[in-house]
Amino acid sequence: MSATPAVLVTGASTGIGAVYAQRFARRGHDLVLVARNVERMEALAATLRAEHGVAVDILPADLSNPVQRAAVETRLREDTQIGILVNNAGASLPGTFLDQPADDIERLIALNVTAPTRLAHAIAPRLAAQGSGAIINVGSVVGLAPEFGMAAYGATKSFILHLSQALNLQLGAQGVHVQAVLPAATRTEIWGHSGIDVETVQGVMEVEDLVDAALAGFDQGEPVTIPPLHDGAQWDGFEAARQTMAPGFAQSQPAPRYRQTA
Repeated sequence: MSATPAVLVTGASTGIGAVYAQRFARRGHDLVLVARNVERMEALAATLRAEHGVAVDILPADLSNPVQRAAVETRLREDTQIGILVNNAGASLPGTFLDQPADDIERLIALNVTAPTRLAHAIAPRLAAQGSGAIINVGSVVGLAPEFGMAAYGATKSFILHLSQALNLQLGAQGVHVQAVLPAATRTEIWGHSGIDVETVQGVMEVEDLVDAALAGFDQGEPVTIPPLHDGAQWDGFEAARQTMAPGFAQSQPAPRYRQTA
């Protein structure tokens, strides 16, 4: 792999993925763009080639489709120039859990959970073997907040956070950095797809600000980056509290509060 690795970005036709592609192109990285919308990717690729002189390949794929996803997995396994994976593709669903058809939830899980997991699994062994590279997984603060009422979507983003943290612990010693990025409300098309008018939402971050902050965290080697969280000590406290509980899990007997008396 070259000193400036190529970057594969999913969900690259618009929004967060497109800005990631722009920012990595500005840094001199060649790109592989993955999304369903070929026309948008071609327009973005033409702009990036002209402005930054980088090579840009387009790999059309619906990542919820196992056959199309397999082509992306193969590219990640075999293309030794790709050293960074940006797992950005994702979707949400309108309505509450009771309103959402089970088949729609299954497709959501395929895109938000199965796809990023399989893509990470496709590239991780090669990165670990060469001792360098990175995986960026775009999650959401919703994964930390069941109070937001987005049961299925939030659960998929909780999975992304856990996967990222566990992989960073496992692969970090082998030179592979894994970062979870947790946006809050960001001005992307996902709102319209979910049936929500973004103009009615408070505190919406612009996509460029989100990605620039995420890349600042990436450059600093953060395992978890939460661009809208101004008080970083809150996350540190959250992690410390979680880690304090861990030693107490190794118990052969239930906690006294769960012991029934005759």
